[in-house]
Amino acid sequence: MKPIKILCCVLLVLWLEGSNASNSIPQRRSLSEFHSRIDQAMRIQMAPPPSPGVKRDGRVFYPIGYGADPTGQEDSSDALLSAVEEAFGVQNGLELLPGINDLGGVVIDLQGGNYKISKPIRFPPSGGGNVLIHGGTLRASADFPTDRYLIELNSTSSSQTMHHQELSIQNEEFLQIKVAKKQYYYEDITLRDLLLDSNYRGGGVLVVDSVRTRIDTCFFIHFATKGIYVMRGHETFISNSFLGQHITAGGDPLERNFTGTAIDLYSNDNVLTDIAIFSAAYGVMIRGQANMLTGVHCYNKATYWGGVGIYVKLPTLGQTRIDNCYLDYTGIVIEDPIQVHITNAFFLGDGDITLKSMNGRISGLNIVDCMFSGSKDSIPIVKLDESNGPFTSIDQVVIDRNNVNNMKLISTVGKKTVAGKGTRWVADFSSELLFPNRISHLQYSFYMRGAARFPAHAVTNVSNNSVVVETRKVVDGVVSMVVDQNATPGEKSFLM
Repeated sequence: MKPIKILCCVLLVLWLEGSNASNSIPQRRSLSEFHSRIDQAMRIQMAPPPSPGVKRDGRVFYPIGYGADPTGQEDSSDALLSAVEEAFGVQNGLELLPGINDLGGVVIDLQGGNYKISKPIRFPPSGGGNVLIHGGTLRASADFPTDRYLIELNSTSSSQTMHHQELSIQNEEFLQIKVAKKQYYYEDITLRDLLLDSNYRGGGVLVVDSVRTRIDTCFFIHFATKGIYVMRGHETFISNSFLGQHITAGGDPLERNFTGTAIDLYSNDNVLTDIAIFSAAYGVMIRGQANMLTGVHCYNKATYWGGVGIYVKLPTLGQTRIDNCYLDYTGIVIEDPIQVHITNAFFLGDGDITLKSMNGRISGLNIVDCMFSGSKDSIPIVKLDESNGPFTSIDQVVIDRNNVNNMKLISTVGKKTVAGKGTRWVADFSSELLFPNRISHLQYSFYMRGAARFPAHAVTNVSNNSVVVETRKVVDGVVSMVVDQNATPGEKSFLM
């Protein structure tokens, strides 16, 4: 029993009693009475587990009582589904969002069992909320469907609103179809302390048309498709979890063969916090707006083998924030970045950021205060992929204040000082600026060493990311220049 839970129970009892008291100063309790209440709370929390035949205790449901085999020898699919169905049948007359039954904190306790299942544990189509499933292992059997997920928050009503008679997980087009009538079917669903082994047969968890869902302290392995797939809905919080297609701690000799995606967010307003992805072709796929990633460690398939740590596959308004993440021998790919913020990240092993042109637009991109460590000075930290066409619309791009170790520093800001005796000083920024032949702003200062004269000087050329300053007479001069490629929307460059 954790002391913090005991303390919370005691404080709750004291608060409830205090709320009914008068405004007078309460009488101080004796120490023995206080200890007695702690002992009572401990007895409640440390109650012995129910006997195998018990199906429920209040609002706590036990799948073992429904016939689930905690040893993993026999198939437990039907028993688990029966427990889930009865738990979702609890009624108290209250709702969360309109049409979503508030189940009042129903708990499905797996009691640390190891359950083999041959079909998905699909939540009832009527939906519901205020539910916790925790404390056990689900493993796909050898005949588990290859296109399904171990746990599916997916109402049949959702699929019936689509133009497909059956739900096809592999068909991405159905996500473009607007949902008619009811928009959400599940709310306040929590999956906690679970190990989900897909046995290379399908995926881990599917979340469809759900709002305010939590997946916390879970371990996903052996998924063939996706570890977690979130479609539509919003505010799914995934935290303190590990995901890997194969059990490895890095440097796997079969890394080049990794497939699948650990987390796919085809949804808006979700948060990933403190996640480690240790094997998959793609770590996190983002295909929705306003998602936030914090403390995500990706050491899945390396960039060298074609893997991607975080792929922002949304060539439209992305509004994606990636903060304090660790890209370990893998990198980030962003299609047409629109309002994307990357900061405080660490890229190891030649991990980089690729900006991929789809419609040729970049607007509102910040890559700041990151660290890059690699093996070759020739590998840029940020690069352009214009295989589908060049970027033609570029504004509000700031790539600055990053640092490198054995990689090539790329920025949208350049500073150089050129010294010498003559009439011409050239500062070439082409090797360090991201965009070719594009300087939006320029400032320079001219310092003449030696005699106190005032020579005429001017910028005579700005092209191909080089700046030329010239004087009429030969002087011993020092020219300092600052340039940037950050333009405001609609701003015209007068330098080109």
